[in-house]
Amino acid sequence: MDGLRNKRVLITGGARGIGASTAARFLQEGARVVVLDCDEAALQSIGKEMSGLGGTITADVSDIEAVSHAFNELDGLVQGLDVLINNAGISTRHPFLEITPDEWLKVINVNLNGVFYVAKQAAHRMLKGEGGVILNMGSTNGLMGYPYYAAYNTSKAGVIELTRSMALELAPKVRVNAVCPGFILTPMQEAEYTPQMLREFMSKVPLARLGKPEEVAALFAFLASDEAKFITGQAFVIDGGEIAGGLASQM
Repeated sequence: MDGLRNKRVLITGGARGIGASTAARFLQEGARVVVLDCDEAALQSIGKEMSGLGGTITADVSDIEAVSHAFNELDGLVQGLDVLINNAGISTRHPFLEITPDEWLKVINVNLNGVFYVAKQAAHRMLKGEGGVILNMGSTNGLMGYPYYAAYNTSKAGVIELTRSMALELAPKVRVNAVCPGFILTPMQEAEYTPQMLREFMSKVPLARLGKPEEVAALFAFLASDEAKFITGQAFVIDGGEIAGGLASQM
């Protein structure tokens, strides 16, 4: 992709799943990549696996003070920021009536408040510098109704609207988009679904398979690159055709 070499990139939730695949892709593009995650063991592991990383930072994105300290650490590592992949997120699968207030707040605090806290720190630095790109992790769950994911759905719908608002206010120096995956096979999904549930879901996807983390990483790379310089304020779906015919309602 044009324009990614030597770009300073921060990836939140970057130690596993889509985040780790995205870190690998940006390293391949010649970027200077820093990974942030709350899982210290996973950070140590990815630090050993990807020797080219510019650093790792341990922080919980739902903690505003921790985010502030993390960005101070980032400044020491790479002296600024050109691209933010705002990827950190969690999910819980419960019927609406069984969601506890604590579970609701935990999902909202990580998936929506965390995106806000991180994006605000990133935007301040980009506006003071040469500009940049912020890519927030949305989901098809933020665009369609899915049962058993009321908290997650709500958080992702909020991320999509936050993305649009940010794009309007931060233009023209900062581009802001959301990436909205459908069912991507990651450790988080494997923990929530049985093999039989996965097979049933694949049967409803037009492309007849689940997505791969590296495919989402490729979309992040394109949207961060100079090849996407006229794209902002959009929510990009990558789902194998899942919601094209309202298939989410068949879950």
